[in-house]
Amino acid sequence: MSAGNTPDEKDTLKILIATDIHLGYLEKDAIRGGDTLVTFDEILRCAQDNAVDFILLGGDLFHDNKPSRKTLHTCLELMRKYCMGDTPIQFEILSDQSVNFGFSKFPWVNYQDGNLNISIPVFSIHGNHDDPTGADALCALDLLSCAGLINHFGRSMSVEKIDISPILIQKGDTRLALYGLGAIPDERLYRMFINKQVTMLRPKEEEDSWFNMFVIHQNRSKHGATNYIPEQFLDDFLDLVIWGHEHECKIAPTRNEQQLFYVSQPGSSVVTSLSLGEAVKKHIGLLRIKGKKMNMQKIPLQTVRQFFIEDIVLADHPDIFNSDHPKVTLKIEAFCKEKVEELLEIAERERIGNPRQPEKPLIRLRVDYSGGFEPFNTLRFSQRFVEQVANPKDIIHFFRHRAHKEKRDTDINFEKIENRSSEGFTLRVEDLVKEYFETAEKSIQLSLLTERGMGEAVQEFVDKEEKDAIDELVKFQLEKTQQFLKEKHIDSIEDKIDEEVRQFREMREKNRAEEDEEVNEAITRARAHRAEGKGISSFISDDEMDYMDSIEGKVTDSDENASLPTKGRGRGCRRGNLSTFSTGRGGSRRGSRSSGRETGKEPKAPSSTRAYKTPVVTQVKNKSIMEAFKAPSQQQTENSCIEIISSDDSDIEGSLSSSAKRYQRTSSASASFSKRAPQSYSKGVSFFDDDDEYILMAAILPHLPVLP
Repeated sequence: MSAGNTPDEKDTLKILIATDIHLGYLEKDAIRGGDTLVTFDEILRCAQDNAVDFILLGGDLFHDNKPSRKTLHTCLELMRKYCMGDTPIQFEILSDQSVNFGFSKFPWVNYQDGNLNISIPVFSIHGNHDDPTGADALCALDLLSCAGLINHFGRSMSVEKIDISPILIQKGDTRLALYGLGAIPDERLYRMFINKQVTMLRPKEEEDSWFNMFVIHQNRSKHGATNYIPEQFLDDFLDLVIWGHEHECKIAPTRNEQQLFYVSQPGSSVVTSLSLGEAVKKHIGLLRIKGKKMNMQKIPLQTVRQFFIEDIVLADHPDIFNSDHPKVTLKIEAFCKEKVEELLEIAERERIGNPRQPEKPLIRLRVDYSGGFEPFNTLRFSQRFVEQVANPKDIIHFFRHRAHKEKRDTDINFEKIENRSSEGFTLRVEDLVKEYFETAEKSIQLSLLTERGMGEAVQEFVDKEEKDAIDELVKFQLEKTQQFLKEKHIDSIEDKIDEEVRQFREMREKNRAEEDEEVNEAITRARAHRAEGKGISSFISDDEMDYMDSIEGKVTDSDENASLPTKGRGRGCRRGNLSTFSTGRGGSRRGSRSSGRETGKEPKAPSSTRAYKTPVVTQVKNKSIMEAFKAPSQQQTENSCIEIISSDDSDIEGSLSSSAKRYQRTSSASASFSKRAPQSYSKGVSFFDDDDEYILMAAILPHLPVLP
């Protein structure tokens, strides 16, 4: 590690390092809404002023999986302002770019695109906040990549094996092998490392001459037995690891004495939680690499909002506070007021004078009131500082420390208490589901699904808006359980079935890999189901829509029309900009590529004079485990719960897609699904509308299906 004079520029790679920018965090907050965008502007300006070769981002560029138009627009504006220009690029890429950027529609580095003028390339992996989701597995970074502003790499969709292929970069005599891995659920990645399913590929030619750098976005600190990635899991041939996801700034490289590589944790560029780790001064890094030597220069960010935090334990001040005194609460309030005023004075003294730095600081007092004390009214307290602090409603956080009976620990773990209470962002949905069922009564315990599988399905529902994830998981597990019981030829006796189902569930819990496959299969089904629904609106023409209206015999109301595809949408042709491409080695431009157009034909509209037959209503039934053992004659007598409208006119088959044949309409004579009628789901799982931002755990979990 070199820390001496500035190396020769010809052979020195200059890289700006930043992680966890979280664009769009609290964008609706009147005071803090623009903080992330202002700091992102500073980061890009710093890269331009230092004439870096490229920018490297370690994930979580966006705070939300689906950023708002304002956030996305401002991001595009800033990147176009600072990253596009005529400045020549001084390095070249030697690796196969179709492998490095294989998920992109334009699988080559953006500065080699003849249609773009890039002065500062940006390379980025995705984080857990902006990871790929949906049927097409797209994320916000893919939009920036398609626009030619970002080179998105380190993406892996396989749950069985991960091969990490590096981007091979050369500048003069300096060679850099840049590895990247976007965010993956920690427990899954932990297990894949244990099972030797993660491989880092090395260049065959002169492998010892490369400086190997790895960018990762995972838990570094231990949050559970397998809910983190130990540094010892990483290959020892690495020279430097850039660790994203952790928000505390530890950007100075620290040496891992066991693996003999260095780890740099840049931290976030914005305060997203009022905790001690976020109070550390924010920095970005200017990394210089020459040969096998490196130097990390810390650059303090000057537009970050000031944040000060202090812990108060009332029991440590017996000379001031007596829990038996009738006015002790007033004394506590006055004491906290003095502390806040002191922190405001410190903030004023430490203000650097940058005109773009926000004026109002963030202030946090964490008060341990254990020992017989009572908290005061925090809302009334906050009114005194509305014009002075940026977070008046969150200044005071009261908590009560519970000492362990076996061992009295005098050091209070404020971080653990804070994370379990006010800093809700650190709580995972999977953990909440598991905790719920661990403390729930026996009568509402899961008997078919596992807590872990259910937790991941709920996580997909909450974070990724996969509305069919839970329903598909229930169906998938029900099918597997029915198949298991049929193969064992179990008699249709309730007690025996219950025991076999319990054993089958325990067997699945032990086999984590198989359980992961089941959850992934259910999520894949949910995405395919949503894609199928989207496909309907892409292939239905105006005349077909009129035909569907005619079979109703009446005009639907405004609510129904709002949930149906708009007439004419999806008409026209689909165009492809690229038919073939090749990527040359040795840093050549892009090789040869030809452009072509592929015009899709509009679906043939049915004639307006043709007579159509009345559609047939087909009844479909979801069977429970007990019903699967009934005789066919018994099953036929049961009432159906789903109706699907289809047509038996063979002439329509040529013009309507298979998705359109299954098109469902809500009418007075049918019991089809509708967006405004989530209660019609046959599995008993409650869903909220799109406008709802949260799900209530108590509303979803008690309604899960259990065996009779």
